[in-house]
Amino acid sequence: MLFNSVEFHVFLPLVVALYFATPHRFRWVLLLGASYYFYAAWKAEYLVLIIASTLVDYWAGLQMAKREQTRRRPFLLVSLVSNLGLLFFFKYANFFGSSVQATLDSINVFADVPMFDLLLPVGISFYTFQTLSYSIDVYRGNVDAERHLGRFALYVSFFPQLVAGPIERSSSLLPQFRKDHLTGNRFEFDRMRQGLTQIAWGFFKKLVIADRLA
Repeated sequence: MLFNSVEFHVFLPLVVALYFATPHRFRWVLLLGASYYFYAAWKAEYLVLIIASTLVDYWAGLQMAKREQTRRRPFLLVSLVSNLGLLFFFKYANFFGSSVQATLDSINVFADVPMFDLLLPVGISFYTFQTLSYSIDVYRGNVDAERHLGRFALYVSFFPQLVAGPIERSSSLLPQFRKDHLTGNRFEFDRMRQGLTQIAWGFFKKLVIADRLA
């Protein structure tokens, strides 16, 4: 689902309306479901990857929070190896395979190097480095480990910045999921107007300027 598609222009207003109609304590459920649906609309099977990355870093963060910094490194390494391993596999497995194949062919060594029919998961770079930034911040003691699995999963998969960034620090984004944005049970028109203005300006820069230059 592209941001400039008809489907997204139906999806976004629906999610926003449901968000303000949902009690504050359940809004993370709505946003997480919407984010997973948004990602699954591209390729449902790859939801497994983002969920796996979420679970690994959630567990690593909790384990690091229980220990002194000098004993946190093994759990940081688990986070680094698992996340970067997935990223490098999907991005570079076929590149290395074709390079090895070309090298063998050039020296008349005939062997079939296995190739993988892989489609690069959309947004994998963004959510990989976002979860890694969280793990590194917990390791350094810059932030506390997030104990709410649902909100942490939302932090990893939040759909407005999932496929194109920006990469958000947990100290910036997680507190926003805990905040009640309907101040005094009152809808604020000015905030909605400012948000829609930013969205419209972004669409103009993407569709009118960037796409034309490309």
